[in-house]
Amino acid sequence: MTQTPPDRAQETLLSHAGRDPAGNFGIVNPPVYHASTVLFPTLAALEASDRNPFEGVNYGRTGTPTSQAFEAAVSQLEGGWRAVTAASGLSAIATALSAFTASGDHILVTDSAYGPTRRFCNEVLRGYGVETEYYDPLIGAGIARLIRPSTRVVFLESPGSLTFEVQDIPAVAAAARAAAAGGPLTLMIDNTWASPLYFKPFDHGIDVSLHAATKYMVGHSDAMLGVIVTNQASFEPVKRTAMRFGTCAGPDDVYLGLRGLRTMAVRLARHQESGLALADWLARRPEVARVLHPGRPGDPGHALWRRDFTGASGLFAAVLRPCSKAAVAAMLDHLALFGIGYSWGGFESLALPVYPARIRSAVPWSEPGPVIRFHAGLENIDDLIRDLDQGFARLSAAL
Repeated sequence: MTQTPPDRAQETLLSHAGRDPAGNFGIVNPPVYHASTVLFPTLAALEASDRNPFEGVNYGRTGTPTSQAFEAAVSQLEGGWRAVTAASGLSAIATALSAFTASGDHILVTDSAYGPTRRFCNEVLRGYGVETEYYDPLIGAGIARLIRPSTRVVFLESPGSLTFEVQDIPAVAAAARAAAAGGPLTLMIDNTWASPLYFKPFDHGIDVSLHAATKYMVGHSDAMLGVIVTNQASFEPVKRTAMRFGTCAGPDDVYLGLRGLRTMAVRLARHQESGLALADWLARRPEVARVLHPGRPGDPGHALWRRDFTGASGLFAAVLRPCSKAAVAAMLDHLALFGIGYSWGGFESLALPVYPARIRSAVPWSEPGPVIRFHAGLENIDDLIRDLDQGFARLSAAL
């Protein structure tokens, strides 16, 4: 695999990382390997491969040139050591958390984490004897007082999945490491919202970065894919756990991830532009109590976002003034351009009611009005605003 010089701009890396035309008959894109069995010329070659399972190609489940191309591209873009593909974002999260925990361990997870992350911790890790403690996402250096001798992982997500709090990641990382006093502690972050383009976790004290590549990396709502990017010390535990769990992604989904990477910079720029425009418009609406978007001046997380991030994606939320579920349904059910559905990061816009109060535990959610999470797609911004304007008219009529 050829390496793009590290001083190249991100847009250039996206176009060239993970490619090897010279090794593939001059073909621009890495080929798609559909593989289970891999044949070796001799018994000695097979045994040599078994002794070095983290390199080369041994069996389809443990990696092919297709998955290795995607892993190389993402790790180079994010500044990690190496990466491991998974079948989904949740698969990546579950594999990474399992790699660094055992019965009797304690982990700290931000209270603003993605709902399926919480369910994995509460239902699966708990069954394995791992205790999860949720912490205030705004705790910063105060994380030190929660570190125990048995704490093995601090899990961050910034901005938060539904409520978009920005964590002081360098402060959390430094304080947690100091409190652990050299003990075995791994700092993980779900970096899906920012993508490797807009936040560099390894520059801020993180050991393992997790992505639902289903979202902005694929970018077209047509594949399930996850990726775990690690520093050098964390790679082998993650890769070994992935191999034991059978964690892998299908070759066609990996190919769609590679294809999506090539246009991610131009897509994210448009998502950011439209997201901020929609957020500003929503903030002026009388039906809206508060907009949750760290890219907007005045947002509680804006200063940290400006310090640590280089951009914003198209995902944010708005808290409506108190109204009935029927009024919210009247607004959303007949939107022409905003779909109602899970996931995000594709070319299409979405509007989804979310319920932070149902899952928060460390910091109760007290906003009285409904919360709508928006994903700004690639449609014309005036058309999107017109669609929402008509939706608010229906909401008002239903009050």
